[in-house]
Amino acid sequence: MNITNATLKPAAVAPHASGCPDIADWRPEDNAFWESTGKKIAYRNLWISVPALLCGFAVWGMWGIITVQMLNLGFPFTQAELFTLTAIAGIAGATMRIPASFLIRLAGGRNTIFLTTAMLLAPAIGTGIVLQHKDWPLWAFQLMALWSGVGGGNFASSMSNISTFFPKRLQGTALGLNAGLGNAGVTAMQIVIPLVMTVGIFGALGGEPMTLTKDSGWIFGKIAAGTPTWIQNAGLAWVLSLVPLSALCWFGMNNLKTVSPDTGNPLIAFTKITYLYTLAFVPSIFMLYLYLPAPTGLGVINMWVAIPLDIIAALLVMRLAAFGTMKEGVAKQFAIFRDKHTWSMTLLYIVTFGSFIGFSMALPLSMKVIFGVSHVRDAAGVMQHALNNPNAPAVLAYAWIGPFVGAFIRPVGGWVSDRVGGSIVTQIISAVMAVASLGVGYVMMLAYESATPEQYFLPFMLLFVVLFAASGIGNGSTFRTIGVIFDRQQAGPVLGWTSAIAAYGAFIAPVVIGTQIKAGTPEYAMYGFAVFYALCLILNWWFYLRRNAYVKNP
Repeated sequence: MNITNATLKPAAVAPHASGCPDIADWRPEDNAFWESTGKKIAYRNLWISVPALLCGFAVWGMWGIITVQMLNLGFPFTQAELFTLTAIAGIAGATMRIPASFLIRLAGGRNTIFLTTAMLLAPAIGTGIVLQHKDWPLWAFQLMALWSGVGGGNFASSMSNISTFFPKRLQGTALGLNAGLGNAGVTAMQIVIPLVMTVGIFGALGGEPMTLTKDSGWIFGKIAAGTPTWIQNAGLAWVLSLVPLSALCWFGMNNLKTVSPDTGNPLIAFTKITYLYTLAFVPSIFMLYLYLPAPTGLGVINMWVAIPLDIIAALLVMRLAAFGTMKEGVAKQFAIFRDKHTWSMTLLYIVTFGSFIGFSMALPLSMKVIFGVSHVRDAAGVMQHALNNPNAPAVLAYAWIGPFVGAFIRPVGGWVSDRVGGSIVTQIISAVMAVASLGVGYVMMLAYESATPEQYFLPFMLLFVVLFAASGIGNGSTFRTIGVIFDRQQAGPVLGWTSAIAAYGAFIAPVVIGTQIKAGTPEYAMYGFAVFYALCLILNWWFYLRRNAYVKNP
């Protein structure tokens, strides 16, 4: 790339002219530098980052769709066991975000985004392999779900990286584009996976198809039972995008030495990334072993013990195992925990992003279990949930709509918040989500007690679209609030931390909804979420909207 700005030092110009990926001089707040040099570089990194993050979300969230098709293909697992697959992917992705927020400073943006994107090839290929074997044990599928968590961790490093390229006045736009379009990976996955499963795109190399035992679907409608299906393509198809994307990250992105001065050569940087990600897997595996029932685990703790245990263990492992420059970086990150606003914004971000990713993970299988079955009473008057519903809606034709709305409305939330204040927007969407959750719960109760649940599908979908839209708008408003409350040095770590904790929604929602469906009371899950939203509405008012608020409507 040519750089003609005569005001730059020759030493700073040379790396760009020679194609060096390391940028030693970076001054985005200098308008002359930004217009002549910085703008092109920043937007190039942004437009490469977006599809890389999109694929990360897709690989992380793919088990929400895969489990539906496993049920349609007659895999020998219970509904509860299938819900654990989406939950495992969820908690792994959330835990991976904790170290991911450290990676840019320690290893550099280009190095981090390249390696974490290339890492997605392992769970994509591995998932494609295990899905070809119905007779393999449950733990093999759980392992692949755990490995898919790498995609969830990529959000924290991607957002941290892009924030360093742009001036403050464009932070909202850049982060909104990166996050909003990146979140669209959930929608892309929910559209692409049902499509690629309909054809043997890899020929003999891709394995043999299986035959649907129940009706399935895709974006254009229902796919009848008896149709050959290549479920393994749900993982293998991502290889087609991840290989060129990894190359694009390596040859097109940059490391900012002003942000990451001590990355070392790429091999050293890759070692740091791998080391920190490995540290995150250790507490997740240990916690899941305690949480999951036999034969996979011991089943001695419940979810509400498992999540704090996982978070504390991940932080403790990182604190004790960090060394050299990593130790200093970790210590600086831990300073955010002394600020009360870190904790208030963590809860509010759970309302927004936690709901978005949690419902994205849990909704497809929930729709299949509730609307794909005719719920009738046997001769003894006991409700049975095993009879196939011939009039069931095609789940995979509708599951993508909510995440699509939530992802693409996210920039609107930031735009509106810039004009009226982030906390006002958060207050409104919290109220909307509380009411919509009550409505969804009531509709779920009616459907789960009906021999013709399809009659309740339209209000169910409309209410869930409202939930997704509100959560998407709230993602933008909470981003705005964090940017106003915290200075530039603190905002990045706070964003990484809040996004990590909110991502546990991908674990909570499948477990809570799956447990309540198994108990025959799916509405209790949504009523519980409504109570949480109402409590956070009060929290938001107390911290940011009341007369003597700590920070008034940031």
